Amino acid sequence: MTEELLRELKKITPEEQKILSGTQEIEKSLYMSSETDVIDAKKLLEAGKMIQVRTHTRFVHFPKHTHNYIEVIYMCSGSTRHIVNGEEVVLRQGELLFLNQRVTQEIYPAGENDIAVNFIILPEFFDYGLKMMETEENLLRDFIIDCLRGENGTNGYLHFKVADILPVQNLVENLIWTIMHRQPNKRSINQATMGLLFLQLMNCMDKLETDEGSGRQKLIITVLSYIESHYRDGELSELAESLHYDVYWLSKEIKKRTGKTYTELLQAKRLGQAAYLLGTTSMSVMEVALAVGYDNISYFHRIFQKKYGCTPRAYRLSASLPRQKER
Repeated sequence: MTEELLRELKKITPEEQKILSGTQEIEKSLYMSSETDVIDAKKLLEAGKMIQVRTHTRFVHFPKHTHNYIEVIYMCSGSTRHIVNGEEVVLRQGELLFLNQRVTQEIYPAGENDIAVNFIILPEFFDYGLKMMETEENLLRDFIIDCLRGENGTNGYLHFKVADILPVQNLVENLIWTIMHRQPNKRSINQATMGLLFLQLMNCMDKLETDEGSGRQKLIITVLSYIESHYRDGELSELAESLHYDVYWLSKEIKKRTGKTYTELLQAKRLGQAAYLLGTTSMSVMEVALAVGYDNISYFHRIFQKKYGCTPRAYRLSASLPRQKER
C-alpha cells in the first residue's frame, strides 16, 4: 500500500479521540439502531450507496455483534484479532476476511499501527462480479450467492491469506482509493474492480481458510485447490493417496458434497482455462487443447462446443481480442 494512502488511513478519527480521552466502549449509536447488537448498514452507508469504506475503530474492544450487510475487512498494516462464530481469526497485513450477514463477530482492541479497512457492502453490489465469475465450482462463488440470497450457507467467513499476491493487493488498494475519492463513474469502476478481485481470489483457493465447523467444505477446498494446480494431469487416485483416503470413498464424497464428479470438476476447470487461452493468446486450438490436458483433439472440440455452444475457433473469433490465424 502506498505511504500516502496509509498515512490517510492512520489518522485518528473523532471516535478514536474520545476513546483515547477516556471512553471505555464503542459509541453504539454510530453503528446500531435502538438496543440491538446488529450493525445497521443505514448508519454507515450514504443514501443510495451500495458500498462504503471506513477504518476499523482502534483502541477499544468491539463487543459481539452481527451485520445486516456483507463486511469485507482488509488489513493494511499490523494485525487484528477476531472471534467469528466462536472461532479465533487473526487477520494480518495484506489479508482479507469476508463475513456474511448472519455471522457473529467480536474484535479485540487494535493498536495505533493496526490499520484495517472495513468495506460495508449491500448484497446487490455483487451482481456484476458474480456474472464475471461464470459458473465454475468455487467456494467464493457459493459464498457470494448465499449472501445474495440472504441465506446462512455453509461458510460464515472466508479468510484469504493473500499478502504475497500482488494483483490482489493492487485491486484492493484501487478499490479503497476509488471509494474514498469521489471519482466519476465510481459505481461502475468499483463493481468491475470487485469482479476482477473475485477472479484473482478464485485462483487463490489454496490460501483460503474458513469455518472449522464446516468440515465438509474443508475437503472440497483441498480438492478444488488440487484441481487448480494440477488440472492438466491431476488424477483422483494421486489426490486420494496424498490425503490417505480410499479413492472410491473420496469419489463418492466429492459427488455428494458438490453434486459433480471429480471428472466433471476437472473438465470444468480445463474448459474454463481453454476459453481463457483462446481469448487471450495466439496459441492454436491444438496447442490450447494440449496445454489444458486433452490429447484427443476431436474429443476436446466436442466437449468445448457442448459447454460453450460453439467451436473453439468460433469462440476465439467472438472474443474480439488479438489472435493469429489458426493452424
